Amino acid sequence: MAAMAVDAVVFDWGGTLSVFVEAELVDAWRMVARHLAPDREDEVTEALVVVEEEFWATTATHQRSASLTQLLAAASERLGLDTAEALLEEAATHHLDAWTPHIVHDPDAAPTLRELRERGMRIGLLSNTHWPRTFHEHFLERDGLVELIDARLYTSEMPFQKPHPSAFRAALEALGVHDPGHAVFVGDRPFDDISGARGVGMKAVLRPNRFLSDSDAEPDAVIDRLPQLLELVDRWSA
Repeated sequence: MAAMAVDAVVFDWGGTLSVFVEAELVDAWRMVARHLAPDREDEVTEALVVVEEEFWATTATHQRSASLTQLLAAASERLGLDTAEALLEEAATHHLDAWTPHIVHDPDAAPTLRELRERGMRIGLLSNTHWPRTFHEHFLERDGLVELIDARLYTSEMPFQKPHPSAFRAALEALGVHDPGHAVFVGDRPFDDISGARGVGMKAVLRPNRFLSDSDAEPDAVIDRLPQLLELVDRWSA
């Protein structure tokens, strides 16, 4: 394999830099349902779960992004609920509060990012999410990762999600990388992360997630722990 200069490494968030959360979606949505329509709690909870599942399924179809508020609005409209914008914002806060105790970053994340930066590489984050930037940034700041990531992109602010090429190209542009072949993407989803990154010409490293088997996409390399990435990029740059 020909050597290349690795100028940048872009990471997925959930299941890659942060620990994959096994919490049930229904638990967070039930908190929202109790706020939106306590007399229809079960019905609203079910509708919210379905709307989110439909949202994630779009990574295999049109790949358009959405925000948490848009998901709440879609479920409310489907149920015929009269929900003012202020009520939706409050409901979104309840949803995020329910997730907060579960958000934990991999203890190897900060040391690995520091090592990559010491090698002169720019660091990016590209996350498929409907959560707002402020929610993600809170945890990155809490765990000392913000200053280690040069560009942080969340699809809740973007037109399309991974694996759409525009999402990866936006990350490359934000990092000032003109040749995708000089960038590496690290993620836990074979379809969203690996096929998407390779589709635009990036090197793709899979960190396998035992809860996911959504594609047969072939990565350029596989790691179990983040520090193993350092040997890979050293070899590719040699």
